Amino acid sequence: MSYKKSKYFIKTKKIRIKYFYLNKNSLITIVFFHGFMSDMIGKKPAAILKYCRKKKINFLKFEYSGHGKSSGKFTNGNISKWTSDAKKLIKAKTKGKLLFVGSSMGSWIALNLFPNFKKRIFGFIGIASAPEFLENLMWKKFSKKIKKIIMTKKIYHLDHGNFVYPITKQLIFDGRKNKVLNNKINLKIPIVLFHGTQDEVVPLNFSRKILKI
Repeated sequence: MSYKKSKYFIKTKKIRIKYFYLNKNSLITIVFFHGFMSDMIGKKPAAILKYCRKKKINFLKFEYSGHGKSSGKFTNGNISKWTSDAKKLIKAKTKGKLLFVGSSMGSWIALNLFPNFKKRIFGFIGIASAPEFLENLMWKKFSKKIKKIIMTKKIYHLDHGNFVYPITKQLIFDGRKNKVLNNKINLKIPIVLFHGTQDEVVPLNFSRKILKI
């Protein structure tokens, strides 16, 4: 799936959010939230798009600022800003009922938005969900040396697998302002959480914590 037919949503003069909206004039819209340093081009959103075309259901996917082809620097972004990107786009482009699908960090962004779209959300699907991963999978596991680099130089380039992740001080500190695992979500909706039992990046326990709330 390429960027063909995708558009830009103007959030501010400096921020343009790349998105794709399949409008089938249905009463529901499936919204896909991608992961950390990822984009809307991949097998997961492609599979959902194929399903939506077949079932004639609306589908919205997009890229947070600093990701993919959206404007902005990745190192200036954080959970609060990416949540704001998603919130404004969903409000502007969708009507009716919403089904959120979050991949990794995308589940964190989606859970952040539950209070904003509480009356419209009728279901949630999480894929290797990673809410609060910045603190639990990064900061708490970083060595004293890495923590010192982040605190003094305000950035550390984390080499993991085939990728280098620029982890900034402001990103870590902002993550602490976006805790979701202590907040009970009072919604009677169906939830499906996909998570590999041998996942070496995001432990299965993250999905279990979502079920508890």
